[in-house]
Amino acid sequence: MDPTLAARALSAATEITSTALSGEDPGAVLDTVVARAAELAEADLGLVMVRADDGRVIVEAAQGALTGLRGLTLPADSAAGRVARGGEPVVSEDFTIDPRTAPFVPDELRGFGPFAAAPFGSGGRILGALTVYRRHGRYPFSAGTIEVLTAFAAQAGVVLALAEGANARHRVTLYQERERIARELHDVIVQRLYGAGMQLDRVRRNMRKRFAQADGNRLSDAIDQLDQTIEEIRGTVRALRSPDPEHDAPVAVAASDLAESARGEVRIAGELLGFPPTLELSGELANIPAERADHIRAALREALSNVVRHSGASESRVSLCRDEEGVKLRVRDNGSGVPQGVATRGLRHLAERAETAGGKFFINSSPSLGTLVAFDLPLD
Repeated sequence: MDPTLAARALSAATEITSTALSGEDPGAVLDTVVARAAELAEADLGLVMVRADDGRVIVEAAQGALTGLRGLTLPADSAAGRVARGGEPVVSEDFTIDPRTAPFVPDELRGFGPFAAAPFGSGGRILGALTVYRRHGRYPFSAGTIEVLTAFAAQAGVVLALAEGANARHRVTLYQERERIARELHDVIVQRLYGAGMQLDRVRRNMRKRFAQADGNRLSDAIDQLDQTIEEIRGTVRALRSPDPEHDAPVAVAASDLAESARGEVRIAGELLGFPPTLELSGELANIPAERADHIRAALREALSNVVRHSGASESRVSLCRDEEGVKLRVRDNGSGVPQGVATRGLRHLAERAETAGGKFFINSSPSLGTLVAFDLPLD
């Protein structure tokens, strides 16, 4: 092997390794691969073809006079297709007349003659084929050039496969951390803000006559700001749990222990009401998908908020059940119902949540019978 050519191949492989493992866009890495392959082989055109599930090969990167070849598809029986399945390199002095290759030459490549194809990868990590071409009339590829090209293609393919695996693991780790932060925001910080807001609201209602109008207004503003902060945090949680579909592979979001969340919500409501609401739990509530659990939490929190703020109830009962149809939430109280003229934005939001998630929401409220809030959500 020509020592100079071998040194150039080593330098090119090192560049590919550095570029791939740095997290560079895979398309840019492939462009670098074909550029270096064409330089090493002194070729007029280089192509990287990736193998599809049905055995066909598709041009993913091109360097040379025909960069518009991206997307060109060759059959599984073509030379590139056979090489991509793990075959030996294929070399031809003129692939337009060689019986092994001639039946599969696309019109776009008929201006070329000398041809070589090497597996892009090695062992169980063959991604496709790396092919190089020279124009008609130029000299064929030498054995030494084919040897260097084959070694370069094998190493470049393996490096790219390993880099994709490393990037995938990094994305999984990133989403797991994002999910942890989202859950911390949702289950701890939002709950604390919610409890603080409810306590301030109770102070405002119970001591209204003792406060000057300005002080009462300041309390109302503080409560509104807490509500707005909670909504902003919920928006942040949704963003953390919603990876960009154009760039990131979907990652399963961790399941949620809905029973524990329900106990926390009921405990806060009990502190504000002065009596503990009854809580009934049934079914498996420890593995509810996080997005669905968020809907149930929001419904429970809003329903209990209405009990605290408006009902004047002496009893309240919460039931949370999971069965074959999904999760069913019921919040009942024996109070005076939701007063006329009270803002029901939160209840409208719950109705919208239920509709968006394919569930059902209804409320039944009267001064004599109290209030029933129901929120049903399928899990499929």
